[in-house]
Amino acid sequence: MPIRNGADYIASLRGRGLRVFYMGEKVEEQVDHPVIRPSINAVAATYDLAVADPELATARSELTGERVNRFAHVAGSADDVVMQNHMQRRLGQLTGTCFQRCVGMDAINSLWSVTFEMDRDNGTDYHARLRTLVEHVQRENLVGGAMTDAKGDRSRGPSEQDDPDLFVRVVRRTERGLVLRGAKMHQTGCINSHWLVVMPTMRLTEADRDYAVVAAVPVDDPGLTFVYGRQSCDMQALEDGTIDQGNARFGGQEAMVVLDDVEVPFERVFMDGETNYAADLVERFTTFHRRSYV
Repeated sequence: MPIRNGADYIASLRGRGLRVFYMGEKVEEQVDHPVIRPSINAVAATYDLAVADPELATARSELTGERVNRFAHVAGSADDVVMQNHMQRRLGQLTGTCFQRCVGMDAINSLWSVTFEMDRDNGTDYHARLRTLVEHVQRENLVGGAMTDAKGDRSRGPSEQDDPDLFVRVVRRTERGLVLRGAKMHQTGCINSHWLVVMPTMRLTEADRDYAVVAAVPVDDPGLTFVYGRQSCDMQALEDGTIDQGNARFGGQEAMVVLDDVEVPFERVFMDGETNYAADLVERFTTFHRRSYV
């Protein structure tokens, strides 16, 4: 059943068996963890706002013909972009934190034009694949996105690193699809998502062909490991009664995602080796993402 509201969303996260580690210990059920739960509540608010104010937080989809959550909508006009911003401002007022669906929304919108151009120029079928995924995300009302690489030595490109897995890369191509390995860092809301859309994060050269990859991976893929936490103050959320907890109901979330030979079928691959389009994708993604906070 499609996710209709915040309660449905929280229920959709239970029992997935994710490999999540926090402070060196495995978290068996993320929904009930006292540090992670506030970030889940913040995403749930994006669903409840769509119910309470559909004019603000939903839009008519050209793919499904139905109203869909605006976070899953492909912006087709300047008014759409303005409404996205108004929705995010309202959610900021309601939650006082990051609501974690911006990365997925910005990935969809930046990929929409870049995949169209790759197909036009090269005769690929990436855009058709993306349309299928976006329609699924819209109908089921799902969450997803993943961007930042570990980078290592920032004076070097991906293929020049001493450790080749500091950026997500293709390690093998099969008859069915790609096998990915590497890591994504500081992934906002990744544990709270249903999909990760991994993307390159910088201009690439021909030597970086294996790093020019965009693919959708389900969060419960057995090849994914999540290491929760980013800041030295992460433990403060557990110190009830000893410090000012601040916004105890809602919170953000960051984690490192390790991809350990994750197999992705071709129908969920939206770039494979097209290094000359990576910079355009990054630029359009960051343009959408910066707009979110204006």
